[in-house]
Amino acid sequence: MEIIYSSKFAREYRRLPKDVKALAETQEAIFRKDPYDPRLKTHKLKGKFDGFLSFSIGYKYRIIFEFAKGRKTVYFHIVGDHDIYQ
Repeated sequence: MEIIYSSKFAREYRRLPKDVKALAETQEAIFRKDPYDPRLKTHKLKGKFDGFLSFSIGYKYRIIFEFAKGRKTVYFHIVGDHDIYQ
């Protein structure tokens, strides 16, 4: 699986605390093996993010992403706490 990071995602990721970055790397490794692993709590989004999905980085942080057609490529769009949904 190829993961493409948007420029917005890259900017937001750089601002995360070091401990959150470390957890995000662990979660991404799990995601690469199985995007629907129960440890990720992957779920579809509604409202302005309809068509996107999200998975958890610990309790507070999330990554919003979408699958490209064929599901071999994933785009990571946004990373942050629950404020990203607003």
